[in-house]
Amino acid sequence: MQSVSEIKSLRSQIKAWRSQGLSIAFVPTMGNLHHGHFSLVEKAKTLADKVVVSIFVNPMQFGASEDLDSYPRTLTEDKQGLAELGTDLVFTPSVETIYPNGLAAQSYVDVPEVSLGYCGGSRPGHFKGVATVVTKLFNMVQPDIACFGEKDYQQLQVIKTMVRDLSMPIEIVGVPTKREASGLAMSSRNGYLSAQEKDTAKVLFQTLNATISSLQAGNTDFQQLEEDAKKMLLEHGLKPDYFNVANAETLKPAGPNDKHMVVLAAAFLGKVRLIDNMQVSL
Repeated sequence: MQSVSEIKSLRSQIKAWRSQGLSIAFVPTMGNLHHGHFSLVEKAKTLADKVVVSIFVNPMQFGASEDLDSYPRTLTEDKQGLAELGTDLVFTPSVETIYPNGLAAQSYVDVPEVSLGYCGGSRPGHFKGVATVVTKLFNMVQPDIACFGEKDYQQLQVIKTMVRDLSMPIEIVGVPTKREASGLAMSSRNGYLSAQEKDTAKVLFQTLNATISSLQAGNTDFQQLEEDAKKMLLEHGLKPDYFNVANAETLKPAGPNDKHMVVLAAAFLGKVRLIDNMQVSL
């Protein structure tokens, strides 16, 4: 596995692969990799000749009160895991490489509507940071395909919308959420949870399942379903951030005629913010 940190070296290798007629799949990450990330790499390997993974903790998507400085950085372990999977190249740029003029002077990408509400409402500016860094990485790697996890469902829809709106020649592939045995969605932030908190955290998955079952049974009182779910979370020690039933494509509140929906949820457990979702087609 090659490891490069400079754009010039990355582009040189991409050019060489292109000259051989090889296709390229890309998996952008912030490191601290777990089995969820590795499932993205495994999917990417089935879709293209070469797989590039980036590891970059993006300061633009962190709010002033969020955990940028304490975000786990495990580069040695990450590289080892990627090498064992047969990743072809890992790109590890510095902040100065991505934002040479600093964040204040950086042009940015803003994806309207689908960025609003949910995580976008709780974390103002977050998706502007995500869209900007992903656009820059796409321009650097120039992949044919890029894989993103469905766990971050709103992020996936933001990227799909951005690629469509800006006519980027990249296929965006959503990869199903990887879960722990309890059903808890795998996340880098799960490492902050104690054993007892991890046991409590599974209630988020259980609440999503209960809501999906109600929808499948024909319940269309979305507001009542959302309130019942929030009550269930509170009763088990989680503090709901949001819990909403939405149209799976637009992320607008679900209506009576919607057939493909997504239930989006976020809740705090101590200082850890958990997010998850489940889709349903009726």
